[in-house]
Amino acid sequence: MLFDTHAHINALQFEEDREQVIQRALDEGVENIVVVGFDNETIDGAMELAEKYPFIYAAVGWHPVDAIDMTEEDLKRIELLAAHPKVVAIGEMGLDYHWDKSPKEVQKEVFRKQIQLAKKVNLPIIIHNRDATNDVVTILEEENAAEVGGIMHCYSGSLETAEQCMKMNFYISFGGPVTFKNAKQPKEVAKKIPLEKILIETDCPYLSPHPYRGKRNEPSYVKYIAEQIALLKEISYDELAEHTTANAKRLFQL
Repeated sequence: MLFDTHAHINALQFEEDREQVIQRALDEGVENIVVVGFDNETIDGAMELAEKYPFIYAAVGWHPVDAIDMTEEDLKRIELLAAHPKVVAIGEMGLDYHWDKSPKEVQKEVFRKQIQLAKKVNLPIIIHNRDATNDVVTILEEENAAEVGGIMHCYSGSLETAEQCMKMNFYISFGGPVTFKNAKQPKEVAKKIPLEKILIETDCPYLSPHPYRGKRNEPSYVKYIAEQIALLKEISYDELAEHTTANAKRLFQL
């Protein structure tokens, strides 16, 4: 059984066929899905799905690209939702220096506030990092994020950074890019880090794995990520599935 630890089936891209998408995931052996909300609208969608389906859980947080839009009321809402039995993590949160909608200092402040909140409510955090590795790691260290740990979502960094993050109680989560032919670094990292620290995710509708690269991603495709990592680690698909599902359940306290 597989666990898609990061999906956006609350996105508009699934408006027409969401139920069929969920059914296909079940048919392919996906046992659980965490749907991520990262602003008010997507948080609404994540909560709705988590309440409707027993095998779907929600993560609630605020995306760094939109950090400039977050209010104290929004933070308070995230804190209130953290008490919901189907909310298993705070996030996604972090830093994104690729897009310039939110100034870096605002992103950092919003990131720190969410780590502090996660520690208050005792939930793990989901980290979004784009072109901001040094600052992300520094803030995680300064805020003692190791207290709650979490996920380095859709990891694309170095082995050295992965090791730093694992020391802070973070799991390394791989998505579609680990299946790309030219993705040397993710493959190398997946090969070398301990099985006990690996999670798998789709980040759908984005980053479809090979052979669906460039098309809409969906939770059923998480099997291609599992197959690739099993191949890299020279273990069976079943063993990889068993370990990554157990890792996710341990982290989310399920």
